[in-house]
Amino acid sequence: MVQVTELSYMGIGVKDLEAWKSFATTIVGMELSDEGERDRCYLRMDYWHHRLVLHADGSDDLTYLGFRVAGPEEFREMQQQLSEAGVKYRVGSEEEADERHVLEVLKLTDPSGNPIEIFHGPEVQFTKPFHPGRRMHGRFNTGTGGLGHCIIREDDSAAAYRFFRVLGMRGSVEYKIRMGQHVVTPTFMHCNDRDHTVAFGIGGMNRRLNHIMIEVDNLDDVGLTYELVREHKVPVTITPGKHSNDHMYSFYFRNPSGWMFEYGWGGRPATHQSEYYVQDVYGHHPEAGGFGDEERTQRS
Repeated sequence: MVQVTELSYMGIGVKDLEAWKSFATTIVGMELSDEGERDRCYLRMDYWHHRLVLHADGSDDLTYLGFRVAGPEEFREMQQQLSEAGVKYRVGSEEEADERHVLEVLKLTDPSGNPIEIFHGPEVQFTKPFHPGRRMHGRFNTGTGGLGHCIIREDDSAAAYRFFRVLGMRGSVEYKIRMGQHVVTPTFMHCNDRDHTVAFGIGGMNRRLNHIMIEVDNLDDVGLTYELVREHKVPVTITPGKHSNDHMYSFYFRNPSGWMFEYGWGGRPATHQSEYYVQDVYGHHPEAGGFGDEERTQRS
């Protein structure tokens, strides 16, 4: 069974492109790559052409997730795998692949309508070293783990689980957290050494996207970012703490579109075996609506 190897890139629709440019560089530390396209700009985290694409479409939400397969053979095998599972897709045109700066791309949706892209052959720019938007002690931790992870809205967790299994991911419930009268049991799926790449099943989400996690390789960058967030009066939604599942030390804050970034360090490799937890190691307390009904945040 062929599998996707990482979450490589994301497309995000935004209302205020200029606010996002400032946020991504001044607060997060990403590199802005503006190629003069009126409706979009690119954000870099490493040698890749981009990891995030900001589309000025006004949606303030996820527009697509891009998952990588190893090469052209796996790209063909994935098409067969999708067909055998009854998952509809189409092969993107050469122009659509060029737009994503990849060699080939498939277009499909998950059971809840979240746009998914599967590709191979990203443009990697070793002649253009990553230059952070503001000073950093280290660098973003991408490598074989890809961009990071995300929590997305899925109306049917069982159907979503089957879909991501078709993509070659594996996973299970990792938390059973009591919230009032309810117990939340999100599902976490992984495809590489990260504890998880995609999670779903937290409920209470109006947007497609709850948060994305980006990881740095130096703990001091988490502290520096936390101070910048406080200095610029960016709402902190979950205070610093350490997760039980991936052991990530992190905190959460709102971006200009209203959903969240998780900024973390020190995640352990995936155990590749199921286990569950009822709370985090320490910290991660809700603040500024971190566990509100509209945008309930799973501690992940």
